[in-house]
Amino acid sequence: MPAPTSPRSAALDGLSQIIGEGRMMSDVIADAAWQGLTPPERAAAQRLVTETLRYLGRADHVLAPHLKRPPPLRVMNLLRMATVELMTGGAAHGVVNEAVNLAARNKKTAPMKGLVNAVLRKITALDAGVWAAAPDTILPKWLRPKLAKTWSKPVVAQIERAHAMPPPVDLSVKSDPTAWAEKLGGSVLPTGSVRLAARSQISALPGFDTGDWWVQDAAAALPVQLMGDVAGARVLDICAAPGGKTLQLAAKGADVTALDISDTRMARLTENLTRTKLAATTVVADALTYTAGPFDAILLDAPCSATGTIRRHPDLPYVKTQTGIDDLVRLQRALLAHALTQIAPAGVLVYCTCSLLREEGEDQIKWALSQYPDLAVSTPNAPGLDPAWISPEGGVRLRPDYWPDTGGMDGFYMAVLHRSGAALPK
Repeated sequence: MPAPTSPRSAALDGLSQIIGEGRMMSDVIADAAWQGLTPPERAAAQRLVTETLRYLGRADHVLAPHLKRPPPLRVMNLLRMATVELMTGGAAHGVVNEAVNLAARNKKTAPMKGLVNAVLRKITALDAGVWAAAPDTILPKWLRPKLAKTWSKPVVAQIERAHAMPPPVDLSVKSDPTAWAEKLGGSVLPTGSVRLAARSQISALPGFDTGDWWVQDAAAALPVQLMGDVAGARVLDICAAPGGKTLQLAAKGADVTALDISDTRMARLTENLTRTKLAATTVVADALTYTAGPFDAILLDAPCSATGTIRRHPDLPYVKTQTGIDDLVRLQRALLAHALTQIAPAGVLVYCTCSLLREEGEDQIKWALSQYPDLAVSTPNAPGLDPAWISPEGGVRLRPDYWPDTGGMDGFYMAVLHRSGAALPK
């Protein structure tokens, strides 16, 4: 009979699947072995995988002097995971013993349990300063040069530094962010989001059951703010699930239609609407063929590489490749072109992606302006908007290394489009 799955064994399996097979974390945690864990055990396993991926560069740097040659991937991942645990406060005896036991359970890795034990014993003797001085995990070869060309190598290093920091939890609140920040022990960011000072069980916090707020990165909350006053306006939220922006629009008094192609994701959006006691019309359909306009405003949160969310999803560099980017760019253009046919003459369209790549952001707006001579970019205006974030074509470019002293933000791009000559809504 196989040994029961433990958080560490599930984490090791998941880590090897992500790095070795390019599986997404969301797929890994859906596996039967993970579902056999208790909720606290699943949380522990997911945390192990996430932290190992986040600190992979540091772990490899620390391990390198103690390895004559790289061992097989599963053994290397076991050493990485244990090293991250040891260097971030894990109990040495328990971590080393469990790592050796994990090696012994698998017939392919059992012959290397002695190596695992010897290497990790050396890691336990290291000074904490060795870990602090180790280099951050670098971005993959298909992505790093692109970002260096867009900005510079020092900026890319700053982004990698931001990725190495566990991200804080941001909340969007229905009203009175100052009061909620005080109640939850957080702070109000310049753009109005509430940032929590410490991680805790979200569902146990005041205001969760009553639906007074929802989790949403401050960068992701900005596109709706760029729309201005939408009270009473007919607004279409394209690719809406899981629904953070839909909730924002509904809380602002808009008549929202939330559109998404996935019924599973839409079910999650509906759950969020129910919890927050907000209303929206939900539609499961293909945005490329959906026609119910004209709308006063459209929010297109287009499918993208999600490279702006690596700090929250460190599995992405091992899943995404340049191969899929060209297809995404074509899909984004098709969605943008169709959305423009559904906008009222005096309406606005906010295009946004959680991507760091120019071809999914700035270049798409330049393309749209070249294809539609009557199209113009509205001057971005929102509370807390730093003028330095405004890019040359008039959009807003956000990066993970912004707000470094308060925890950073996700990478995002957004732009507000309108028909030139049309009277803009206030």
